[in-house]
Amino acid sequence: MSHNAKIRSAVERVSDVFRRKPGAAMSTKRASGRIEQGLVCHARQDNYTATMDMPEPVGGEGSAPPPGFHIRVGLVGCIAIGVKLTAVREGLDIGIVEVDVEMDFDDGALLGVGDNSAAPLETRVTIAIESTAPWEEVTAMVERALKCDPYFLALRDAQSVKTNLVPSRG
Repeated sequence: MSHNAKIRSAVERVSDVFRRKPGAAMSTKRASGRIEQGLVCHARQDNYTATMDMPEPVGGEGSAPPPGFHIRVGLVGCIAIGVKLTAVREGLDIGIVEVDVEMDFDDGALLGVGDNSAAPLETRVTIAIESTAPWEEVTAMVERALKCDPYFLALRDAQSVKTNLVPSRG
């Protein structure tokens, strides 16, 4: 079975379950992390772990990528995979999918310097696709893929974010 046939079969199976049982599509993901000394943060979700640190100029050791690295590469992966999944699901012939994400920041805002927000000032996403399909079909498919992409939408759209501060359990 080809990669695309395997992907399409899996997506069709899961989509069928979600159509029959909409509650099965609802989920909550939880990640947690801990800093003990310095700025090195060890995080985990399910069976996966990640280590983050800040560069030396802001007090870190530069021993691991900073948190923003994971956000950006996660967005790249989410968009690329979402585009490929959508194309395969719709039977559109595409090959290579490349995604670039660029974000502009006022780095002083991270440290409370200046009046700008620490949020990205602008984000640019470039998607390159290899396809023999008509470009209008590819463009329309990418638009549909982005409408279903949770992390593209989380970055693009305002959402409710709640915080809860509690004492550490040690």
